[in-house]
Amino acid sequence: MDAKTWDQINQLRGWLDDNAGEQTEQERRLLRVLKIGEEFGEVSEALHGALGANPRKGQSHTWLDVRKELADVAVTTLVALATLDPEGQETFDTRLQYVVDRVLTS
Repeated sequence: MDAKTWDQINQLRGWLDDNAGEQTEQERRLLRVLKIGEEFGEVSEALHGALGANPRKGQSHTWLDVRKELADVAVTTLVALATLDPEGQETFDTRLQYVVDRVLTS
């Protein structure tokens, strides 16, 4: 992932930090991780809607909606990582390389 992306992730993290109110550091970390679950729920809802899987709602979403929600999950996850780890970019890059090596050398 390029430096511009991580700059933007850190800008979002900074904005959230500045607007977190009276949260403790521990609460801030917890809430950022829990936000990933909320975003995943939105992907699930969009997927059900794109498939028309809920008879009561019908086809309420598109595959574009699913893609947008997946991007939201990725952004939220990276913001949480940046919140927990000042070296989040390095941690992410190292872990990605580990996963790629493990999968592609199997």
